[in-house]
Amino acid sequence: MYNQIYSKITDALVSDGYIIIQNALEQTLPQKLLNLTKHESHFKKAGISSASDLHIDKDKRSNKILWLNEEGEYESDFLAFAEGLKEYLNRSLFLGLSYYESHLSVYNVGDFYEKHFDSFQHSKNRVVTTVYYLNDTWSEDDGGELLIYDINEKIIAKVLPNSNTLVVFMSEKFPHEVLSTNKKRYCIAGWFRVDKI
Repeated sequence: MYNQIYSKITDALVSDGYIIIQNALEQTLPQKLLNLTKHESHFKKAGISSASDLHIDKDKRSNKILWLNEEGEYESDFLAFAEGLKEYLNRSLFLGLSYYESHLSVYNVGDFYEKHFDSFQHSKNRVVTTVYYLNDTWSEDDGGELLIYDINEKIIAKVLPNSNTLVVFMSEKFPHEVLSTNKKRYCIAGWFRVDKI
């Protein structure tokens, strides 16, 4: 079903290391995933650092998250897409990706995430990052853009979090940040990993 987009992502990761795709997946998928926000009381403050050294630092990030699972009523379609992409990347690029983890992230007004890498160089955990946006409408006045930098700290992409936009990039190559948002912002952030669950 998604072989064409899998191929497009794979080619871009080889040539540029990242890709931004608008109207990426099934048009009804963002609305289905927004149903998860009915459980917003279950969201937790997002932390930083590794799982063994996880801590909350409101000066670095201020969003809340809810981890996804395959049994969920709304997330199964998205996770099926991710599983297909994992298999395609492994066949095409021999990345040895072992699993995909992801969470629904909500940014309330004023929330942000300062510049960071998703994986430190040579750490061999998170290899490929995905970000999938769910908001119906968004304008530049709403803030909350994703900024992607190159290794020289130059901005190479500024992404408005419009519904059904998918961003994929190599986790250890691109520092990125989320600017302060002026209205509630939803996305699915995920990572293909090579370590074991």
